[in-house]
Amino acid sequence: MYPTLQAKLQRFEEIESQLQDPVVLADVEGMLALQREHGGLRKVATSIRDFNKLEQEVNDTKQMIYDESDQEAREYARAELAEIEPKFETLRAELEDILTAGDSMTRGSLIMEIRAGTGGEEAALFARNLFEMYSIFVNARGWKLEVLEMSDAEMGGIKEVTLSVSGEGCFHQLQFESGGHRVQRVPETESQGRVHTSAATVAVLPEVQDIEVEIRDEDIRMDTMRAGGPGGQKVNKTESAVRLTHIPTNIVVRCQDEKSQHKNRARAMRLLRSKIYEQRQQKLDSDRASARRTLIGSGDRSERIRTYNFPQNRLTDHRIGLTLYKLDRIMQGELDDLISQMLEFDRNERLKGNIEIGS
Repeated sequence: MYPTLQAKLQRFEEIESQLQDPVVLADVEGMLALQREHGGLRKVATSIRDFNKLEQEVNDTKQMIYDESDQEAREYARAELAEIEPKFETLRAELEDILTAGDSMTRGSLIMEIRAGTGGEEAALFARNLFEMYSIFVNARGWKLEVLEMSDAEMGGIKEVTLSVSGEGCFHQLQFESGGHRVQRVPETESQGRVHTSAATVAVLPEVQDIEVEIRDEDIRMDTMRAGGPGGQKVNKTESAVRLTHIPTNIVVRCQDEKSQHKNRARAMRLLRSKIYEQRQQKLDSDRASARRTLIGSGDRSERIRTYNFPQNRLTDHRIGLTLYKLDRIMQGELDDLISQMLEFDRNERLKGNIEIGS
């Protein structure tokens, strides 16, 4: 049963074997990529392994009841079946939930981009607030957060930041954060006490592996430059910053936070691969527009998904009509209630709309 999940178990076991190979372990970047994929598949692999074991036990016990001539032995088998069948059905329901969630459940890492939008320095400060909110949430779960690229603004804000998050279930939990985030509050620089509105955008991309998106060397143009700090300040004297252009799609990514050009290129390739994958998925989503309308938004940066009203301590998610009056706690990383309601809404919409699993 569940051939899609059985294939994921097979891939998980392949990675387990590869991670014991000294040749693989010698390639640090390749090993880290495999570890991220391994982490994303762990929950599914464990569940399908347990399911396969219980399914075999149920079938063997039923066969024993059918074949056994001794009445006492048959009663013992029936008692055993009564004990394991509920566990089997519970696990079956769990696997159906995983299938309903689609590919998001087995993603072991993601790329998140946060950019200041309209509103000048206040927008940059809000982008910093969002970055800190997600950082607290990620750290509380024991996931790994890695800043790939950050551009600071004045007054402590952020123009934009790109980060990687790795850990079991991280993409599944954070996938619906993509879109426009609007803030209403009195800026620190506002002497009249007037409420201003500004915005930031968030994009959440699944971090994909080489086997999902193959990038040919001849399709990449690489430019190097000196890394710069705030206001154009030079922070090193070597050309370690890397800009990659994917010629077929004209997608451009840039990384400069590492002092090593090699490390910056490796980070940029991770980001480029995810952006190419995102572009392909957007085309598929467009082709399935009638089905996607029942899902939570499109992930488009221009779509306003949420309003953060500080004077009223209120957060509103416009996609599902959810309002929570605990914005202060949400900004401290308490996103569980919000995320759980988003996931439940999406699951119900998928079931109601009979949307293709894995879409």
